[in-house]
Amino acid sequence: MVANTDGRPTERDAWLALGLIPEVGAATFYRLVQGLGSAEAVLRAKAGALEQVPGISQQVARAIVSFPWQDALDRELRVIETRGLGLIRFGDEGYPELLAAIHSPPPILYVRGTIEPEDRVAVAIVGSRQASQYGSAMAEQISGELAERGVTIVSGMARGIDAAAHRSALRAAGRTIAVLGCGLGVTYPPEHAELADQIAEQGALISEFPIFTPPKPGHFPQRNRIISGLARGIVVIEAGLKSGAMITANYALEQGREVFAVPGQVTSRSSRGCHQLIKAGAKLTEGWEDILEEIELQMTPGSQVVRDPTPVSRSLAQEEILIIDAMEAGPMQIDDLIGRTQLPAGQMASLLLSLMLKGMIEELPGKSFAKRLRPPHGAGSRV
Repeated sequence: MVANTDGRPTERDAWLALGLIPEVGAATFYRLVQGLGSAEAVLRAKAGALEQVPGISQQVARAIVSFPWQDALDRELRVIETRGLGLIRFGDEGYPELLAAIHSPPPILYVRGTIEPEDRVAVAIVGSRQASQYGSAMAEQISGELAERGVTIVSGMARGIDAAAHRSALRAAGRTIAVLGCGLGVTYPPEHAELADQIAEQGALISEFPIFTPPKPGHFPQRNRIISGLARGIVVIEAGLKSGAMITANYALEQGREVFAVPGQVTSRSSRGCHQLIKAGAKLTEGWEDILEEIELQMTPGSQVVRDPTPVSRSLAQEEILIIDAMEAGPMQIDDLIGRTQLPAGQMASLLLSLMLKGMIEELPGKSFAKRLRPPHGAGSRV
């Protein structure tokens, strides 16, 4: 622990220590610091003095007084140093300016990776954990196209839409930020360990929770305000009426952010949230252009996005173009493709494999094939 010459913690470390107390959330934190003048004063205060602060109950005051913050702070600082994590305090130069403007912003952000100035141009993409093929494809399409144009993609690293958005931004060599509902020392969901490593290399994992905080249900609605707070707009793809994505959308509205919703099937329960948002005035979104034209209105001259990134030309053979054109009507079986294109059966298999490797098509259950909604940028040029 870094201390002053009289043994007291620095104010920076006092902020971290105060944030380690489970009963002290962001609103309580600011209430206490404002009431007593500093975080260090809060840690040194008696229960009676704490109870004099408006909104501080006897239970919370006693929890603060009894918490062994010196030992907890020493442990936390050792882990932060060992793991090479960063800490950004509210008011620091590197604290995200959009997030700083929300109600009760996180006093401390734990960071694995880096937060860069260009992350001021960010869009959040959220949606169902049980994403359909359509939902995942739309998340990939929108995320990848925005990332290629210099927009940072923010999401929550959950299964489904979140993971699709992060992965597409990574494939596009763009930046992406994952906001966790647990500490940075916990990987959740556990199968996303490799994804977390990739995000840290090409963006950041951030959390307001102490390092080894487990993923409790109440943490996820709390972190959703950070997802929307980091972004200039939020895109909702496949969300039930009472889903976490809808909670994030409500935070976005409270924070004055743009809300975009991708429509789905009218008979699908996972589309009801999106359709409700559209009815309430959210922008019906079919692609990245719908989003960019709105957020560009908020851009300063020094933070413009790139509308037309230069692609790496990868032309398709004439036979491959025939196959792609044949799939315009929807998924097709191999026999139907052979009949439609008049290509030899022996050649068809190799052409389909080539198109899948190029990311232009995908194989569906039942041995049928379909165009991907979002091919890799620059693929499929007919020159």
